[in-house]
Amino acid sequence: MKKILSVSLTAVMLVGLLAFAGCGKEKLSMGLGVYTPALTATDASDEANGEGEADACGVAVLVDKNGKVVKMAMDVAQNKAQYTATGEFVAAEYPSKRQKGDGYNMAKFGADRNGDGKVLEWYAQADAFIEQCIGKTATEIKAFAADDHYGIEEIQKAGCTIHVSDFVLATVKAIENAKASEATADCSLGLGVASEQSHSSKNATEEGDGLNEVDSSFAAVAYDKNGKVVNVITDVVQQKFGFDTTGKATTDTTSLLKTKLELGDGYNMAKFGTDRNGDGAVLEWYDQSAAFNTFCVGHTVAEVAGFAQADGYGIADLQTAKCTMSVSELVKAVQNAMK
Repeated sequence: MKKILSVSLTAVMLVGLLAFAGCGKEKLSMGLGVYTPALTATDASDEANGEGEADACGVAVLVDKNGKVVKMAMDVAQNKAQYTATGEFVAAEYPSKRQKGDGYNMAKFGADRNGDGKVLEWYAQADAFIEQCIGKTATEIKAFAADDHYGIEEIQKAGCTIHVSDFVLATVKAIENAKASEATADCSLGLGVASEQSHSSKNATEEGDGLNEVDSSFAAVAYDKNGKVVNVITDVVQQKFGFDTTGKATTDTTSLLKTKLELGDGYNMAKFGTDRNGDGAVLEWYDQSAAFNTFCVGHTVAEVAGFAQADGYGIADLQTAKCTMSVSELVKAVQNAMK
């Protein structure tokens, strides 16, 4: 009798161990969401430059079969593009909020809204928001923002006392965009941002308005314990700020910005792009981005760093794989995601 009981217990324990071993091995869906509210723009004056601003919030998620967030990463590209009263664009660098770290100075200048006597830095508040999202569905996360754009009491008590409405919208987008992937809960998940001054930026003339354009590349990257890419999703938002020869803003601030993926065929890369690999075709941006993403799989961050040539375009193998556009900023975004 004891022997039978022992065998039975052993069998139960073995089943339990096998079930536990299976935890974290479920293939998860992966999504990237980028939300940018309407642009803001001010006129230049003799005392101050004009400035266009766009805050693009990016969120990467791994989601289980029940639509619950398993892992999440988040950052914001807060790009402030300036121009002078004489119609010249001002060149600058554009680090993200997370890249600024303590230099963002939220702890110094932020408001203590939850009454605990302290204000966390932006990255710590973002991490507090992320922690509250783990295990939640899109429907549950939608309820995190109050009418005044701050978080509900639960979110503020967790240490996130800043506006969270953009966080919520970007997170919901990411969950809704999530598709089947090879990533599991064992993978690390990163969200990388790389913003650059576009070569399209130009000074205003009597013939036409000037332009200060900042392009922000986002990369959601899942990678394994060996530092090899398992899955990648990339997207780009182009923030364009116009002005005339007197520094008066000419930007349309009434519409929400769409990313390149959201623009789809409307981005018109197939129509206006260059056939660089000689195969007689130019794919749309979303197809070229997908080719880049696939090419990254199985590679380490050091190997991905070598995918861009000095001119910004991809190496020969990447162009043969149908990605013939400039990839230097996508490469930087992937690198930043894997730091």
